[in-house]
Amino acid sequence: MLDKRILSFLRSLRRHNDRVWFNEHKEKYQEVKVAVESLTSRLIAGISEFDPDAAGLRPADCLYRIYRDTRFSPDKTPYKTHIGIYINPPYGKKSPRCGYYLHLEPDDVLVAGGAWCPESQILKAIRQDIFDNVDEYLEIIRSPEYTREFPVPGLDLLKTAPKGFPKDWEHIDLLRPRDFSAMSSISDSDLSSPDFEDIVLRKMKAIKPLNDFFNYTIDSLTSPSE
Repeated sequence: MLDKRILSFLRSLRRHNDRVWFNEHKEKYQEVKVAVESLTSRLIAGISEFDPDAAGLRPADCLYRIYRDTRFSPDKTPYKTHIGIYINPPYGKKSPRCGYYLHLEPDDVLVAGGAWCPESQILKAIRQDIFDNVDEYLEIIRSPEYTREFPVPGLDLLKTAPKGFPKDWEHIDLLRPRDFSAMSSISDSDLSSPDFEDIVLRKMKAIKPLNDFFNYTIDSLTSPSE
């Protein structure tokens, strides 16, 4: 099961998002931090069984600071009220490649993957690869392993066909997303289940073929030319 201290602390932080409260409860935060790092290590080990490139990652490569960057935001609350674990082989969370994301937030725990908010060049290339290899893409997103866990990838849809693609193409809806990520919620019963980590890993394994499809495109744009 997920360590109850994690969501409990985040729930309290959501009610008391200020530096005074945080400093008074710094010891509890350190306990949560250790629990999250331990969970991340176990997830890295589990992912490495189906994605060996993850084996070289450490928790530090996959975790974000809890402190918010408020410089350009009207919201000046100093702390994030969620914890994100982004296991992104082989380079870590700052890579543009697709990886495996676990979002921990009270009432909103989920697993995600795919291409989240890709920059314009990558977005255009992903659409082109779907168009050119639609049978392969459909095989991935229609597979029982994928559909059992995730919806069709895509958020923030265009109202019409993206520029450069035929509007009458039978699969044009597959190209309309501006964001090619997919998410799968984790229920309260799964959170309290002794199989919680196995459930998370099952979802992450199910999204690997989608990540691989997009990473082939991303690597062709971002890998140094020989």
